[in-house]
Amino acid sequence: QAQLVESGGGLVQAGGSLRLSCAASGRTFSRSAMGWFRQAPGKDRDFVAAITWSGGTTYYADSVKGRFIISRDIAKNTVYLQMNSLKPEDTAVYYCAATLYTGTYHLPGTYNYWGQGTQVTVSS
Repeated sequence: QAQLVESGGGLVQAGGSLRLSCAASGRTFSRSAMGWFRQAPGKDRDFVAAITWSGGTTYYADSVKGRFIISRDIAKNTVYLQMNSLKPEDTAVYYCAATLYTGTYHLPGTYNYWGQGTQVTVSS
């Protein structure tokens, strides 16, 4: 059974950095685009970043552009989210997701598989 497992979340002060990892198992996601979303309490699940299966193209939400970097290691079936210059408003549960479709990577409905999420808390 396909599974995505996030790790790397935690508590960090504003201005700090964290790197999230998403390990895929149960099938190969080498042909899947991968995305990161986040959801704060009482809010919708928002797009953060996405990367095509080749890793050649990346997409970012305006709120994280210039601060976050998405990357993937196909051999390890893992996608990463390097988060720098963190702000309190980045506090949320972060989810990784995989999709077999192309395009509309900013929409949660595009994705076929989801992880359970990892909490990121940024203190001021």
